[in-house]
Amino acid sequence: MADTNQVKPTDNLDTSADTPLAQPNIDGANKDASVKHVRPTTEIIQSGKRQRTLMDMLSGTKDKKSVVSEPSAKKLKFSDPGPSSSLELDEFSISAYIETLSEEEKRLLSLECETMGKSWLNVLKSEIREPYFLKLKRFLWEEGVKGLNDSSKGLKVFPAPRNIYAWSNTPLGKVKVVIIGQDPYHGENQAHGLCFSVLPGIAVPPSLRNIYAELKAEYPNFVPPKHGTLTAWANNGVLLLNTCLTVRAHQAGSHSNKGWEQFTDKVIDAVDKYGGVNLSAGSSENSGVSRGIVFLAWGAWAAKRVAKLNTKKHLILKSAHPSPLSASRGFLGNGHFQAANRWLKQKYGPEARVDWCNLEVVQQ
Repeated sequence: MADTNQVKPTDNLDTSADTPLAQPNIDGANKDASVKHVRPTTEIIQSGKRQRTLMDMLSGTKDKKSVVSEPSAKKLKFSDPGPSSSLELDEFSISAYIETLSEEEKRLLSLECETMGKSWLNVLKSEIREPYFLKLKRFLWEEGVKGLNDSSKGLKVFPAPRNIYAWSNTPLGKVKVVIIGQDPYHGENQAHGLCFSVLPGIAVPPSLRNIYAELKAEYPNFVPPKHGTLTAWANNGVLLLNTCLTVRAHQAGSHSNKGWEQFTDKVIDAVDKYGGVNLSAGSSENSGVSRGIVFLAWGAWAAKRVAKLNTKKHLILKSAHPSPLSASRGFLGNGHFQAANRWLKQKYGPEARVDWCNLEVVQQ
């Protein structure tokens, strides 16, 4: 079993960007450390067909030639890790679900139906109809966050609407590790729906520079990249989840206590129940419920989010936050990346380890 699960509480947050760095590698192996630059426009895996179909359902139009307009925000490409059959996705019909919604729910929940990963929408479909969540969506509507393509022009809420649920592109059944953040970055063009990660071309934030420093200490062959985009981790089964999923520009914590915290607690509950159910696919132990995954809780805020989890089922690693204000008080030297991989290897075999050192951004 792994070690290094000590807590040093801190509420320090990192919301600023800083100067960049240089690129990655794999679990102790020598790899090509060259950085592959990305074009300004990148793409989330969502088929245009699905988007148009859902928009037709929600709007009531049958115009097959309607085109989904490209939003101004950059998107990032996620690879398809394969189906999550243990979650019985084949039995979940998004179109049938939409038919059960009231007219107001269809309007308020259009973004969730359009952009949330199917495995997540399947398990959260009742949650997003709860009164508190609909109240949250009314608040966001007033803030200008509406549907995929009808949000207010000049919107000053981050991340862009299409990226609010970018974390859900990591299928629930493929989740190996959860990293918990707090607020999205509130600077221009930083946040894109994955905690600690920023869009290509944006300076690497201070907290992420410390995360790279810890990776380098644990894996000496790792070469920190010049970018701060963590989509490679998301593609490798790492759920990068902020506790609050939106923020007003340049106002840290401005969307706190509006309902996101309750919702993301339910996301954690879903991971507790189903996270990693497909990691043991093909084995006799694959029962359709989680056998346990790794939670990395950095800082007192994240530690509170995992306090209720079963430590005999999951590996829960806690330390100080990687912010420059607290990293030296327990984050640097915590050994979490290697500890996570030792536990995953023991639990699910060597193929379950996370390739922490591969941070290549897929070129378009």
